Amino acid sequence: MGRRRLHLFDDKKDAFFSVYDLGLNKEGQYYYHPEALFASVGQMGMSFSVHEERVMNNSKKKLKIKVKNPSLRRLISGAFAGAVSRTLVAPLETIRTHLMVGTSGHSTSEVFHDIMINDGWKGLFRGNFVNVIRVAPSKAIELFAFDTVNKSLSPKPGEQPKLPIPPSLIAGACAGVSSTICTYPLELLKTRLTVQRGVYNGLLDAFLKIIKEEGPSELYRGLAPSLIGVIPYSATNYFAYDTLRKTYRKFSKKEKIGNIETLLIGSAAGAISSSATFPLEVARKHMQVGALSGRQVYKNVIHALATILEQEGIQGLYRGLGPSCMKLVPAAGISFMCYEACKRILVENDDEE
Repeated sequence: MGRRRLHLFDDKKDAFFSVYDLGLNKEGQYYYHPEALFASVGQMGMSFSVHEERVMNNSKKKLKIKVKNPSLRRLISGAFAGAVSRTLVAPLETIRTHLMVGTSGHSTSEVFHDIMINDGWKGLFRGNFVNVIRVAPSKAIELFAFDTVNKSLSPKPGEQPKLPIPPSLIAGACAGVSSTICTYPLELLKTRLTVQRGVYNGLLDAFLKIIKEEGPSELYRGLAPSLIGVIPYSATNYFAYDTLRKTYRKFSKKEKIGNIETLLIGSAAGAISSSATFPLEVARKHMQVGALSGRQVYKNVIHALATILEQEGIQGLYRGLGPSCMKLVPAAGISFMCYEACKRILVENDDEE
């Protein structure tokens, strides 16, 4: 049976609020479909809806938020993915940072025990608020840059490749560089707050003290190794993720990839990239800590790598790799999963899946 629509407001125009899709049954009585409610703000190109599908006695609801601007959809999805993933793995991030700089022990159990004795459970989440503030915009910029560049460089069906190398490699490198430059000072502040207990009274206090005592350039200490490290890490991470997704689609013959599959694919990509670039991450952390507790101040990333290798051996360059993978691998998987899930909620048209 067909149905007619009764428009109380003209939803095709730039109206502030519209209700539509009222049906008319055989008895001539009007009835309402719950998926037909939209509160929209035309200037922003956004609206909210809840889609409800009924199969027999079961009810299934789908949340859809209309965001017409594709760039805004990517930025919102990236920020959400970054905030969720980093909060869930915050304890592992804290342990990893302490292991890298050797301030609380030389094993995961020693660091965990020291944190619990001195700070309790709150110590495991020390600096997490700063981390979320940093990661949310960082991940938003990163995923936005990757999607944008990758889409621009990828050939359309039937076209010849635009570049001799995979577009996801270049897009991944651009994504990492963009996010690192924009949010690096927050990364340094987070590291200082995590390691230097009792020295700073929060983010603003740390920022002001570093500016006053060490100079503005201190906020970018370690930026060079970060940029050097982020290019191979981000490039391999996104290339592995993109390649694994395409491989999965090919063998499973499924165009849509579920949340669990995305979690596993993202985790595998994170394991590959973090293992390949870990020594540069160790050097970056050492340079960020600076002269804390009489530590040596390194001239550059080569000096840091050579000194660590001379004093601690090859194992010094991989100190904390286990906890790092324990944190980065699930974080990468959760981040990609949340990003893809959020993009499915933020749609351009209300009939999109």
